[in-house]
Amino acid sequence: MIAGLDEKTHGDCHIAKKQNGSTSEIGMIFQEHGLFPWMSLRKNIGFILENNPRIKRNEVETITTHYLEKVGLEQHAQLYPHQVSGGMKQRISIARSFANDSDVLLMDEPFVFLDFQARLLIHELLINIWRETQKTILFVTHDVEEAVVLADRIIVLTAHPGQIRQIETVNIKRPRDSINIKKDPAFIELVSQLTQEIKTDIQINYS
Repeated sequence: MIAGLDEKTHGDCHIAKKQNGSTSEIGMIFQEHGLFPWMSLRKNIGFILENNPRIKRNEVETITTHYLEKVGLEQHAQLYPHQVSGGMKQRISIARSFANDSDVLLMDEPFVFLDFQARLLIHELLINIWRETQKTILFVTHDVEEAVVLADRIIVLTAHPGQIRQIETVNIKRPRDSINIKKDPAFIELVSQLTQEIKTDIQINYS
């Protein structure tokens, strides 16, 4: 609904306008990478930028190279999606979305199909790029630990129907290390608390 891909059943959904009064730009990353298979990794980023009226044509190459370097794939830029791993595809998908300079980035379980090592790598990548850009990200996940590692605020939804059960602020200092944070007592406590909330909701809905 935020992305305009579905109609709301009731109520309202609003995104704040920018200071100049213009509408905020929305970007989205799905579970599948959504890359064009007939384009190289470099071209997959560049094509989106070339079709963005807010980005000057003479800046496309510079921006593309910058984000290829950010995700560590500049040496693989001429390869095609079928020639790289799932983790690399998602890194390009992230690079493309940030390069396109959206005001709000929606991420729908983007790492759900990645193995443990790839997920750790991309967590670090996402945290680092977010720290540089400070973009607003709305991230959907079923992984409680992932939510606590990445988020500033977590909204726990109920099942059937999906309603807000709890809103929790993550009071863990940044910058965060996706490995060492798991030793932090605050991390352990919050993961336990959120897991209990989810367990309680399951018991209510399925007992």
